[in-house]
Amino acid sequence: MSIDLGDIAASCPPLRTLLAEMDASARARLAREARTLTVPAATILFRPGEACSQYLVVLNGAVRVSMTGESGREILLYRVGPGQTCVLTTLALISGAPYEAEGRTETEVKALSLPAMTFDALLVESAAFRRFVFTAFATRITDLMHLLHQIAFARLDARLAAFLLHHADANGTLRMTHQEIAAELGASREAVSRLLKSFEQQGLLRLSRGQIHLENASALRVMAGDATDHTAS
Repeated sequence: MSIDLGDIAASCPPLRTLLAEMDASARARLAREARTLTVPAATILFRPGEACSQYLVVLNGAVRVSMTGESGREILLYRVGPGQTCVLTTLALISGAPYEAEGRTETEVKALSLPAMTFDALLVESAAFRRFVFTAFATRITDLMHLLHQIAFARLDARLAAFLLHHADANGTLRMTHQEIAAELGASREAVSRLLKSFEQQGLLRLSRGQIHLENASALRVMAGDATDHTAS
């Protein structure tokens, strides 16, 4: 049973350009061989070492892609949102290599799923699809290079200050644990906790269970400097 590409375009505006640019033959193959699926929140889509058998394009929701070291330290690589794809999935399908990270749904996710054979065929047959795949690939690689630069060269206190400012709500409150913040920044929980305690002692924020309340956003902006939040949306 074919899927309705008109419904896909309506539900996920970022895909309208791709679908409009694909020729009739490619669109027919996509409609005939692709499927839509809905995945509950907190579902693991792939783990390190697993093979990849399908190409997913997120239509609604968000997927978190992260790596965890032997010490248990986690680092968020990126998020995959509506109209986006996972660079590790693309790499696995093209190279045949297994996944090197974990993908987990943060919310309920609706996605367009293409079998590996369909992905391969469209990559050869459709210039529009090929452009979509490699543009997404290049964009995500650029994001990862930025993340690497931030972790390697930017001071953690500046990155933490920028993160707090970016993620606090209108009331200046951030509802995240120290471990969750550490994973977002690619740092250890201990290092983040020490800095947060130091910020509190300086009067920049107030810590409470599961929450952080910003007390001096202006000073945090000065501390953040040119640091930017690396997390994908």
